[in-house]
Amino acid sequence: MSQEKNIFEKIYSKPGAVWTRTSPPQELVDFVEQGIIKPGKTLDVACGEGFYAIYLAGKGFDVLGIDLSEKAIRYAKENAAKQGAKAGFKAMDVKELDKLKEKFDFIFEWGLLHHLNRQTVWDEYVKNIYQLLNDGGKYLSMCFNDSSPEYGGSGGGYRSSPSGTKIYYSTQEEARELFKPHFKIIDEKLIRIPGHKGPDHIGNFFLMEKCIIL
Repeated sequence: MSQEKNIFEKIYSKPGAVWTRTSPPQELVDFVEQGIIKPGKTLDVACGEGFYAIYLAGKGFDVLGIDLSEKAIRYAKENAAKQGAKAGFKAMDVKELDKLKEKFDFIFEWGLLHHLNRQTVWDEYVKNIYQLLNDGGKYLSMCFNDSSPEYGGSGGGYRSSPSGTKIYYSTQEEARELFKPHFKIIDEKLIRIPGHKGPDHIGNFFLMEKCIIL
């Protein structure tokens, strides 16, 4: 087991990880209710305990949730069964997205990118997201912004969390430059995400559509 996987299995030693929320982000709900994001084949990347995937399944989305942690996936399956939700879940490293043979209409990723190594993983990860989307498919991403105050840090770069994870805090411009070669940006803003026993996080929020590169 890799060191990274071991850390996340420890975080999910019991249900209710520090970032687990049973209600979906309001930004996602608004886009679904407004019909900007429509039901279709959906990938929830780093789905955790599955509550956002369960919400989407309840709205008619055909959802596959993936997560590095096998314990998180077990909890997600249990939560879906309790709610009678038809969502699929699979333990999988996001660095191996190229092994998925399906195509998706919507890919959703909330609070993952800042856990991935900026120098070695970001570019390949976003290219894989692009390849997995159908033409015209949408991609929603949120990662921590450099103005977030948590973990005693300020400004961009890496910070260490109490759980042992290394988190990369990017500027909004940095995230935009990552996405721009592959996606048309539909909505971009800074948002507040409620913190756990601490100040709110500040997040880079992007809703995008796959560009057709000729």
